[in-house]
Amino acid sequence: MRGLLSPSVMCADLLHLADEIEKLDKLGVEYLHIDFMDNKFVPNITFDTNMIRNFKKPMKNIRRDIHIMAFEPQQYFDAMEIDDGDMVSVHYEACDDTHLVLKNIRERGANPCIAISPDTPVDTVKEYLSEVDAVLLMTVYPGFAGQPMAPNSMERLSKLKKIIDESCMDIKIEVDGHVSWDHCGEMRERGADIFVAGSSSVYGRDYPLEEAVERFYTLVK
Repeated sequence: MRGLLSPSVMCADLLHLADEIEKLDKLGVEYLHIDFMDNKFVPNITFDTNMIRNFKKPMKNIRRDIHIMAFEPQQYFDAMEIDDGDMVSVHYEACDDTHLVLKNIRERGANPCIAISPDTPVDTVKEYLSEVDAVLLMTVYPGFAGQPMAPNSMERLSKLKKIIDESCMDIKIEVDGHVSWDHCGEMRERGADIFVAGSSSVYGRDYPLEEAVERFYTLVK
């Protein structure tokens, strides 16, 4: 199976978001990556809960891939209308009770995921593997687009893949951060399944969106 694409909406044309989402949907893109930040867990703010809820309106087949970079993430679930088909990632450092938060996501019909930042030991995920459908490996520090890849990210990806393989569980690996034309192929070879593509690839200036999406799929097949 080919790699799955999750373009980062924070890098999209914000003045024409509905058209952009419909275009990605028609191109067969699997996910739309939506970052939510509280300006506390990370020093930035992106889309509010109302916008994240309204992203549903133009979506037909594409699914929301919501990355919550905020303390006590469960307080936002109702406002975002987390439900069937959503993929929701939370950071264990941001949760009072990570197990309970992941359970809450599952009970809403969504796919719970655990996110790990570059400074988070990869072994941390072992405690949560039985409760998640994916692990979101941050290859940049959360909070801002356009960063260079954090050191040792490829090695961390390989280690994560080994941990998941040894668990014998069906868990996908998502990579987020400088998923560039130069890096995405190697990321695929090292075990990545879902790719958060932004300014260094799909939303770069090298290709029109349709051509960029097609090229990306070719590189992560």
